[in-house]
Amino acid sequence: MIEKKGKLLAVAPMMDWTDRHCRVLHRTLSGRATLYTEMLTTGAVLHGDRARLLAFDRSEHPVALQLGGSEPADLAQAARIGEAEGYDEINLNVGCPSDRVQSGRFGACLMREPELVAQGMAAIGAAVKIPATVKCRIGVDDQAPEESLFRLVDLCAEAGVRHFVVHARKALLQGLSPKENRDVPPLDYPLVWRLKRERPELTIVINGGIGSLDEAEAHLKHVDGVMLGRAAYHTPAILGEVDARLFGEGEAVGPFEAVRRYRDYVARELAKGTHLAAMTRHMLGLFHGAPGARTWRRILTVEGVKPGAGFEVIDAALAAVSGFEDERAARRLEAGEAA
Repeated sequence: MIEKKGKLLAVAPMMDWTDRHCRVLHRTLSGRATLYTEMLTTGAVLHGDRARLLAFDRSEHPVALQLGGSEPADLAQAARIGEAEGYDEINLNVGCPSDRVQSGRFGACLMREPELVAQGMAAIGAAVKIPATVKCRIGVDDQAPEESLFRLVDLCAEAGVRHFVVHARKALLQGLSPKENRDVPPLDYPLVWRLKRERPELTIVINGGIGSLDEAEAHLKHVDGVMLGRAAYHTPAILGEVDARLFGEGEAVGPFEAVRRYRDYVARELAKGTHLAAMTRHMLGLFHGAPGARTWRRILTVEGVKPGAGFEVIDAALAAVSGFEDERAARRLEAGEAA
């Protein structure tokens, strides 16, 4: 079994979701989770608005920059920029199945070019001192996963990579949408467990369809770490249990406490001209399953997008949820007294 000190928990890079505002919210819930940026192409990093694209808050550490690309020289240059900006890790995307990504010769289609991936990782490793890691699928289309996954990992390991995040599904590049590629191809967790068992010197993190910390703990008997995706985004309160439950540190962080911790960041961003909705859209699932969750979402969604919306919107939504909590507590008290 993996020793507690060796456990890793990460939040997956998710396009249009894990922006800097989302990552700060997630950091209020867990100090130990590794956070990842949305995938940024090497072209965007080299030629785009770096101040906007690469910005992150100091509270986000440890935070990894995920790159999309295949040209070793461009990957090396983009990695150097990421390191200079203060990122703690450079991760290469070898898993995204979208048509746009395929046309750019990066993402999951690179599972078919493991030698090129290894060349890119060697270039990144030579360019930076921070860890260079890979996030991949187990294969694509008609590949045999037990061959495609192990070949990619072995070639990258020869290039110096020691940390791999494996989405335990194939990607079907023809006929399935990116959304379907997150659900339709069957999961093969045992293959990823086998990878760790047969390559014990490597750090192996498993990803794909993991929806709870119970499931995460089950995987941690076989691999070094777990990466949560949609579960962390849609029900972010799950992250509030991570530090206490997986690492034995502190107490669980509830959604009310997370909002309190997020307040200063929201205030700073509002002062810079950031729209409230850019931040509150990541908070919609914070009270998932709790009394008043629907009201919480409605107030943030309807009021948060209005011009000039400020923290009073969050306060109003919070008051509504608190009201439901108070009502439930009163009912419990009455039931106890009646008994």
